[in-house]
Amino acid sequence: MATGKPNKPLGSVVPPVEDWLARQAAEDILEPELPIVDPHHHLWDRAKHRYLLDELLADTGSGHKVTATVFVDCMAFYREDGPEAMKPVGETEFANGVAAMAASGVYGDTRACAAIVSHADLTRGAAAREVLEAQLRAGNGRFRGIRHAGGWNASADIPNSHTNPPEGLYADARFREGFAQLAPLGLSFEAWQYHPQLPEVTDLAQAFPQTSIILNHVGGPLGMGPYAGQTEQTFADWKRGMLALARCPNVTVKLGGLGMRIGVFDFHTRDTPPSSQQIAAGWKPWVDTCIEAFGAERCMFESNFPVDKITSGYAVLWNAFKRMAAGASANEKAALFSGTASRVYRI
Repeated sequence: MATGKPNKPLGSVVPPVEDWLARQAAEDILEPELPIVDPHHHLWDRAKHRYLLDELLADTGSGHKVTATVFVDCMAFYREDGPEAMKPVGETEFANGVAAMAASGVYGDTRACAAIVSHADLTRGAAAREVLEAQLRAGNGRFRGIRHAGGWNASADIPNSHTNPPEGLYADARFREGFAQLAPLGLSFEAWQYHPQLPEVTDLAQAFPQTSIILNHVGGPLGMGPYAGQTEQTFADWKRGMLALARCPNVTVKLGGLGMRIGVFDFHTRDTPPSSQQIAAGWKPWVDTCIEAFGAERCMFESNFPVDKITSGYAVLWNAFKRMAAGASANEKAALFSGTASRVYRI
């Protein structure tokens, strides 16, 4: 399926600059006893960046009470051999091994990769079911669903999502035939696309009301290419799309991912990393819009590490989330920081 432009795999991902992050002022941990389930992180070992269990636990162990995490698709440790369609099963095998290490208690109390989201090519139609079934077996009770990223934009300045999707992926008949395999297997779908594509997610959610859809990164507001310097218009367009999507009860939203270079914030370009106050002040209108539209029971804060690590360290980021939720009730905080994630991912 042609995309009309060359793929730039993982184009939104650049390694964090550790020397720059070291300039971020240390902060006291806010509400250190508030349980957190981090519903979105990656693990990988790449030529220019390594982020595996040791690095994850160094971040989750930086002061906040992170009880469990959810591993999400990032094309890590795919099988080298065998049928092409089955290669993503290697990612689940890898993540399940990490989860087993964490579950031993040898590495502390955080249950890393307690739930696993990988990938299956849904454009294979009904044939995707065999891959999903293989993922379930490989997950050993931890596999929860797949992400088939649909991020596409006509601008050559905006990278496609890492799966190199075509325009209009979520409306494609073969994709939907594959998507229809999820709910019968008790599996969820992670939607990752850009804010102009939010109506496509709404249409998908309306067509499959029995399938749990988790919207990644507050819907992917863009701040690069033709969207650079257009934050006010982007916010208005994004909000319109989010309010329509919120009417679909099968959709939940991850609150985070605003630290990526494709987004509307430039914290990662500044001389000094931001404080939690600065992050909270910038991100709060976007986060508040989500919570007001979907309710706390359908929202969950996420780290999106190590991708968002180009903007902030882990401890400061979660301080920022706690500042954003300062006016929430105890029940709302419980949902935003652990309850929604625990329910959606059955942790």
